[in-house]
Amino acid sequence: MSILSGEYPSEKQLAASRAQSKADRSGQGKEKARRLQSEADSAGYRKHGD
Repeated sequence: MSILSGEYPSEKQLAASRAQSKADRSGQGKEKARRLQSEADSAGYRKHGD
């Protein structure tokens, strides 16, 4: 996860990161983690496009 200077990850990004970590450790929930990450990424892009 890259954080630009002075920015903090959104709640969606944090949730996606936690889900990804859990999926990586357990091998379960990979699809959910991917979907959360995708949502967090697209939300971040919209925010920065303003």
